[in-house]
Amino acid sequence: MTIPTPTSNGVEGLSGAPAPGIPDEATLGRLASEFFRALPGAALPSFDDLPTSLGAGSVPAPELSLAQSGPSIAPQPVAPAPVDPVGSGGAEFGVPEAYAASLPSVTPPQPPSQFADVLPVSPPGSPYYFLGEASPYTQSGTSPTVPENRVVAQPFGLPGEGELKALLAEIAADREPVAAHGQPAHTGNFYFLDAAKVPEAGPNGRETSRPAFDVNAVRRDFPILNERVNGKPLVWFDNAATTQKPQSVIDRLAYFYAHENSNIHRAAHELAARATDAYEAARNKVQRFLGAGSADEIIFVRGATEAINLVAKTWGVQNIGEGDEIVVSLLEHHANIVPWQQLAAQVGAKIRVIPVDDSGQLRLDELQKLLNPRTKLVSVTQVSNALGTVTPIKKVIDMAHAAGAKVLVDGAQSVSHLRVNVQALDADFFVFSGHKIFGPTGIGVVYGKKALLEQMPPWQGGGNMIADVTFEKTLFQPAPNKFEAGTGNIADAVGLGAALDYVERIGLENIARYEHDLLVYATRGLSSIPGVRLIGTAADKASVASFVLAGYSTEEVGRALNEEGIAVRSGHHCAQPILRRFGVEATVRPSLAFYNTCEEIDRMLAVVRRLARGKGRVAA
Repeated sequence: MTIPTPTSNGVEGLSGAPAPGIPDEATLGRLASEFFRALPGAALPSFDDLPTSLGAGSVPAPELSLAQSGPSIAPQPVAPAPVDPVGSGGAEFGVPEAYAASLPSVTPPQPPSQFADVLPVSPPGSPYYFLGEASPYTQSGTSPTVPENRVVAQPFGLPGEGELKALLAEIAADREPVAAHGQPAHTGNFYFLDAAKVPEAGPNGRETSRPAFDVNAVRRDFPILNERVNGKPLVWFDNAATTQKPQSVIDRLAYFYAHENSNIHRAAHELAARATDAYEAARNKVQRFLGAGSADEIIFVRGATEAINLVAKTWGVQNIGEGDEIVVSLLEHHANIVPWQQLAAQVGAKIRVIPVDDSGQLRLDELQKLLNPRTKLVSVTQVSNALGTVTPIKKVIDMAHAAGAKVLVDGAQSVSHLRVNVQALDADFFVFSGHKIFGPTGIGVVYGKKALLEQMPPWQGGGNMIADVTFEKTLFQPAPNKFEAGTGNIADAVGLGAALDYVERIGLENIARYEHDLLVYATRGLSSIPGVRLIGTAADKASVASFVLAGYSTEEVGRALNEEGIAVRSGHHCAQPILRRFGVEATVRPSLAFYNTCEEIDRMLAVVRRLARGKGRVAA
């Protein structure tokens, strides 16, 4: 197949005029969309049968989200994602695992026949990918028995993918520009071409390939990233405080309130059944996400803070007494200090603290000295919110258990960056907050080993957690209901389940690789600026880069960044003890997520460099 060389104005023949019958570059993009809009198993139209142009009344096909892709190369500065003209943030991009949500006018694809017995099928004609999450909301003709988790990434191929890649690769071979270093430059037109070219070491050293991480495709799933602050595109570097929400989570919340809203567990009507099943399906998703042995080990609370308080005021009151010791680390958020101080004051226990070295990593040799027969609990973060330090949590747990102590792991900062398996860790308790992992605020989780939960008394009393009540005594339900008194945050639990679905489709390993490269890029950039001091330089870090700038308060730096649309946290981050260990009361804390880019980091570095040169000091 011979294709004349395309130019920015189209495909030209030898005479310089567009060759008849050859589509221009924009049309090629639309042709690609036509291929990708076809459903799995559908007949693939030939290239000659496809239209070479779209009429004025045609609607362009939506772009695809790449939530199933993972990074394979270090991130490079990229242009900001295109702004959604209708301000929706690309609602159709929020469902990366299937076509149903992005193409609501098309009947959703059914699982291939070989998966028919294990994969769920959405109700006929429904555009909602999350329908049937263990829900009785089915239509006639559907099976009365549905798996408890209807949101499953279905294996499917992209119709015509091979033909399309071959066609576009042939075109690209004639026009691919060469960068200064002699390697083909990234054209930015067809992400799947570049994905096909990324090598990766496979088994026995043989190269394989996997799709490249397209950060702009991911960014389109997050509508708030289209916001402008002070006339500049928003850069969200405050992810350690809270993460932004993909459209799929927003859609799931809206669907719940529009179609399922009801109290749970206590009614015989249809909406109560839908709401109950959606809520319990979310609990099952958390169980799988954490690697817990049973959904009964998962308790919904308002967040990690309430989760730690629950353990302190139930297990702690029951098992810690006068003269006993509670070990925490110098890295802890206030939420993992204050509840234990309150308990210690109440029962006469003592708080012991694991120190850190000059890089911000735990001193395990000092932990060993602290452990003794009086140690009842070790409560330690897995990732520091102020420094980004990833602690050797498995070693901490093993050491504590050898001393006869139980362990609570604060996973608020780790779950969005690292793969967690509570059974492999052998954690006794594990807590996290939904809003730190792209889910709603006001929802969090306590994982506890079943044997411990069975022995623990309830924390609060009320409806939903009782088996029987008389004026003489009350019988409580078993865990987890025993710890969920009253009407819970039902909708946001369902939203958390949708957030975990989203993260799982992308893959935490892929997220970790990409964020690591972002952190390296940001750290090198900050380190090169005179007057910048990085706070926390442990070898194993999550994507947090706390720093101070000589001659400026952290508030001044934060204000200068905000003027450029860049959101960072400045202050003590509710972790005053660890900052004081490094001689500061506050830091500027950019914290990165997988939707951030090197271009955004460059914008931040430009502001910090300007301040370091003494230009543009912000008025108080």
